[in-house]
Amino acid sequence: MTQTQSSAAVRLIKKYPNRRLYDTQTSSYITLADVKQLVLDNEVFQVIDAKSGEELTRSILLQIILEEETGGVPMFSAAALSQIIRFYGHAMQGVMGAFLEKNIHAFMEIQERMAEQSKNLYGPAFGPEAWAQFMNVQTPVLQNMMSNYIDQSKNLFVQMQDQMQDQTKNMFNVFPFTVPPADDKNRKS
Repeated sequence: MTQTQSSAAVRLIKKYPNRRLYDTQTSSYITLADVKQLVLDNEVFQVIDAKSGEELTRSILLQIILEEETGGVPMFSAAALSQIIRFYGHAMQGVMGAFLEKNIHAFMEIQERMAEQSKNLYGPAFGPEAWAQFMNVQTPVLQNMMSNYIDQSKNLFVQMQDQMQDQTKNMFNVFPFTVPPADDKNRKS
C-alpha cells in the first residue's frame, strides 16, 4: 500500500483457519479466482489472518501465481525461476526485487501506450480480438525491443560499475597501501 492510499480505501479480506477467504466489503466468502479478479480489476486489497492479524497478501498473490504457472502457459521458465531462487539471501536480493518491479512497471507503461495508440489510430472498433491479432504480429518486434532495452541496461550497469571501481581506486590511491603478493595458486606458470 502506498502512502497516498488511505486505509479506508483498502478492501479487507480475512483468511480463516479453514483456509477460506472472507471479503469484508461484500460480506461473503470468496475464492482465489475472485482475488485474482480483484487484481485484474486493479482493486486495492489486503489479506490478513483472521485470528492473528498477520499480513498474508503476498502469500495469497504467490498462490495465484503458482496456480497460473501450473495451469496453463507458464510465464517463467525453470531456468528463470532457478535464477530468482538463487537471489534469495544474496547481497543483490533487494536490487533484484527493485529491478524486476521497475521493469514490470516499464513494460506495463509500454503496453498501455501501445493500447492507447492503437485506440487512437483505429478507434473503438479495435477490440480485444483485433488487439490479440495485432499482438501476435507485434510479439517479435516487442521481444526485440525488450531485448535491446535489457542489453542497454546491462551496458549502462557495467559502465557504472567500471566508473565506481575507478573512483574507488582513485580514492584509495592517497593511502599508502601495498598490493599483497599473489600466492602460488594464482600465479600463472
